[in-house]
Amino acid sequence: MHSLPLESAADAPDRAKHSFKMFPIAFQENITRLLGPEGGARLLAALNDEAAPVSVRFNPFKGGAAAKAGLPVAEPVPWCADGFYLAERPQFTSDPLLHAGAYYVQEASSMFIAQAFKQIDFEPRRVLDLCAAPGGKSTLWRALLPDDALLVANEPIRPRANILAENLAKWGHPNVIVSNAYADGFAPLHSFFDVIAADVPCSGEGMFRKDRAAREEWTDGSPSACAARQWDIVSTVWPALRQGGYLVYSTCTFNREENEDIVWRIMKELGAEPVPIDCPAEWNIEGDLTGRGLPVNRFLPGRTRGEGLFLCLLRKTAEAPQPREGKADKKKGAAAAKAKADKAALALAGQWLASPEAFEIEADRDGNLRALPKSTAQDMRRVAAAVRTLSLGTPLAQPKGRDLIPCHSLALSTALRREAFPKFELSREDALRYLRREAVAPADASLRGYALATYQGFPLGFAKALAGRANNLYPKEWRIRTDYLQNT
Repeated sequence: MHSLPLESAADAPDRAKHSFKMFPIAFQENITRLLGPEGGARLLAALNDEAAPVSVRFNPFKGGAAAKAGLPVAEPVPWCADGFYLAERPQFTSDPLLHAGAYYVQEASSMFIAQAFKQIDFEPRRVLDLCAAPGGKSTLWRALLPDDALLVANEPIRPRANILAENLAKWGHPNVIVSNAYADGFAPLHSFFDVIAADVPCSGEGMFRKDRAAREEWTDGSPSACAARQWDIVSTVWPALRQGGYLVYSTCTFNREENEDIVWRIMKELGAEPVPIDCPAEWNIEGDLTGRGLPVNRFLPGRTRGEGLFLCLLRKTAEAPQPREGKADKKKGAAAAKAKADKAALALAGQWLASPEAFEIEADRDGNLRALPKSTAQDMRRVAAAVRTLSLGTPLAQPKGRDLIPCHSLALSTALRREAFPKFELSREDALRYLRREAVAPADASLRGYALATYQGFPLGFAKALAGRANNLYPKEWRIRTDYLQNT
């Protein structure tokens, strides 16, 4: 069991107490028109004066008991089985189990996807999370889906896509693609996806409580400008959703232009029907505020325990273009994906997998080895032929001369056969040093070769043991930079 220090006011001044009180006048007027004087005043008061609730979601693939024991867990998030509110906010970055992927810090309203998923009347096999960074909703989708279903987690902005890839690597499920593309890249994949989740870029009114910049960036024209962008995203990707498939449309804003009005337009112009989501009255989730009677779901601070969220589940009723994959597409995909791999390297890397028979091991164009689940390997290659991908399946190893260096993602993957590498357990202090990419030494001075650094049994990454010391192989771009050891 471990305990974490609490986050100080210096670490998060706006979380501790909001000193900024003013909202844009146009925003206040919009909220009053939407919610009425009493409802508008309640929302504005909550955005100013109430601390945002803190919540986490535990990783079902890695077990949550150890992580839960060290966090101030207060009560469950009612619409998500793995979600929990915390009594106070710890210094999450100083918890090695966060970096091991044992849990994800996620705002409770965003976990409502779990409730929406229950209304989908078939088992999805291919899911696209279109605007996925930083990864909270994608990791939740991966937890909800069948093991042999494919999740494509996409983010068009490259720096944000890198963060998405990091968070999904920590989550550890092999049946994932992380891509870096705009909506038009997926449009040629006619009727490919069973579900598309579009948490579209928005004016961010639901972030006003915890983000000063969101207030300062908002203008009277923000909602209409964002609504135009949202429509462009949804209408562009629409051909990639099969008839009878589901669109999960969501924003973190309050106004009707970006919410009910977009849903109405999807229904009328693209061809879809909204699907009600079961919401017990005690959850205090609001419905349609435009008088159309749409089965939409609004989370309003001051009413629900979470930040602002709008979500609607829609079933595609319009006829969809037939899926197709020509010879040219297959050839392009194969050429983009594969390079010649050394047989000995393939055999060795296969020994690092718990179930090698369930994977196809191949080399990418740079010669790095990866493992694609056989259940989705063909689909993965088809997606990779259409859009830029940052990772497919589980990255396994990088050849370097005669050496085969295991990838960091393998250490965090549920596909790893842990017995393939010697392990050395780290104290919390040494685990934080490891995560800062500082020197750590295994207790067993006789340890040699690539070894798995663990904390409370959770793999953190690899090190190469050499004569009583170890070369830290934690990725440079992932290292934590704050010295939390002074707070332990």
